[in-house]
Amino acid sequence: MDIQLYAIHVMPFVIIVYAIFVLFVRPPKAVLLGALAGGLLMALSNALIDLLAYYASWWHYIASGLIVHLPLPFYLTPMLIYGAVVYMLIWRFSQGSRQRWLVWILLIGVPLIGFGRDLLSVVTQSSFLVWNNALAGGIDFVLWIGMFFAGYAVFKFTMQHSQPAPV
Repeated sequence: MDIQLYAIHVMPFVIIVYAIFVLFVRPPKAVLLGALAGGLLMALSNALIDLLAYYASWWHYIASGLIVHLPLPFYLTPMLIYGAVVYMLIWRFSQGSRQRWLVWILLIGVPLIGFGRDLLSVVTQSSFLVWNNALAGGIDFVLWIGMFFAGYAVFKFTMQHSQPAPV
């Protein structure tokens, strides 16, 4: 039931926020598709590591309505917000020379914010995430860095291969 409520109430909001960013950033098709591909890789790697974490007893979710021990609707936020929106913002801020520092803030800050959110939710017991042992924190930190930069690498790869060849 918890996952169904999340899907009904939170997922539309995440999609609306994503659509607003797309409307205001106005990325070209190549940037939009690259950002979605990077976000998709980020969400898939998050789900796979969560599944591995469940079977390795690092952490688990306690919500009702899990599918294969995973809260599948939860992965829309890493895909669209932490992934695609952030990659589009990095592209936009890297266009001008005055706002390059924002690129560094996003590249460093997003994995730290993601890990900090997980840490805070576990410490305050305010989410469905439960860490089972002391390794969970370190693994979660590495997970956030790995999945964010893997998605960013896919984004950069698609951007480089979508550029027209010089004449």
